[in-house]
Amino acid sequence: MMKQRCFWVTDSELYKKYHDEEWGTPVYDDNTLFEFLILETFQAGLSWITILNKRENFRVAFDDFNYNKIANYSEDKYNSLLKDAGIIRNKLKIKSAITNAQLFLEVQKEFGTFSNFIWAYVNNTPIVNKFEKREEVPATTPLSDKISKDLKKRGFKFVGSTVIYAYMQAVGMVNDHTTNCFKCPN
Repeated sequence: MMKQRCFWVTDSELYKKYHDEEWGTPVYDDNTLFEFLILETFQAGLSWITILNKRENFRVAFDDFNYNKIANYSEDKYNSLLKDAGIIRNKLKIKSAITNAQLFLEVQKEFGTFSNFIWAYVNNTPIVNKFEKREEVPATTPLSDKISKDLKKRGFKFVGSTVIYAYMQAVGMVNDHTTNCFKCPN
């Protein structure tokens, strides 16, 4: 019998694996939280499968998503990223990755970890939704609006409410597995 998955999962094995093993699973590790922040910001305006297909290229290009290294990227490194055909070569998104890494470090200094900061928005407990249909799953919420505004105020780039809601889903702050999906909590 085939597993029933959320409406957005295609026949791609990569998509299935991502859905089954990562999406909606709570992430508290700062390294992984930063990885998803970078990937979601690059995804803005593109499909998630495009990003998943390039994820390993991003991992190599961005030093395994090491925010300490990325925060200190030189102009030469920036220019080499602009030439890297394995990633999304958008000037503003590449610049934002560097800026966001620097700001990620500032948030860590203020809150101890980025995890402490981001998870406080949901009182360290995932929001579990029970949506039945695709139409019910929002692209933004008042909470993603609030987080987006806070991050923008701190100087983060490419963190609009839609990107932040997708981020919240990816790192498990929100569990939006639909009720027909085998991953939907009871």
